[in-house]
Amino acid sequence: MDKQLTAIIADDEPLLRRQLDNMLSELWPQLEVVARAVDGEQVLAAVERYQPDIVFLDINMPVLDGMTTAVTLNQQLKPPLIVFITAYDQYAVQAFENNAVDYLLKPISESRLNATKDKLITRCQQPQSIPDTQQLARLISQMQQATTLTPKTYLQWIKASAGEDIHLIAITDVLFFKAEEKYVSVYVGKNGGLVREFLIRMSLKEILSQLNHNEFWQIHRSTVVNVSKIDKVNKTFTGQMYVYIGNEKLPVSRALKSLFKGM
Repeated sequence: MDKQLTAIIADDEPLLRRQLDNMLSELWPQLEVVARAVDGEQVLAAVERYQPDIVFLDINMPVLDGMTTAVTLNQQLKPPLIVFITAYDQYAVQAFENNAVDYLLKPISESRLNATKDKLITRCQQPQSIPDTQQLARLISQMQQATTLTPKTYLQWIKASAGEDIHLIAITDVLFFKAEEKYVSVYVGKNGGLVREFLIRMSLKEILSQLNHNEFWQIHRSTVVNVSKIDKVNKTFTGQMYVYIGNEKLPVSRALKSLFKGM
């Protein structure tokens, strides 16, 4: 096709964002990725600036989630084609399929991304008999119904390792999760006993998506705490806030200090 297609990648997880970027450069070198975004507000600003043909849009993002961002984009005169990126299981995702846009299920496979590429190229080459806005609105409605009707179940137990041993840990015993380089450490304390550290082979984002957000708060890019285990919250004269859990002093990022308003 004559016109070079352009795209934006939106995912708040740097590793996943880079992975998709690299996969696209290999599978679809003709596609120009003009911007990368970590939240919905950045997506809207980038779309306004670059007017891309395609947006790869993660559903679970901070500030403005993917669903809200898609609704806003749908109101534009000529909205981009949207490919939703989701960690929902296959059963829930079945309701998302639509010829207007596509979805990628995490972890993204090369074969699935290749099929998405072919679908997008075809959509960009064909005259549109039905406005994109109508088809995108229908897809968003289907996704909202699917997520509303599917009861949310939260993680109750988690498998973690300490040395060569595998442990089954109750979520109620978790003090906090902390992301390291390749692992996530989970710190556990029970009945005032010694705090123990275990390792989990999951990303912090994956864990957070399975936790009750009323009980576990992400206070920093690398830290999620069990709210019921917080002993106190302290703010220094410089404005830096810390959460204390037992003898552990955990920094709170400036962007997330609002969690503790009124405490």
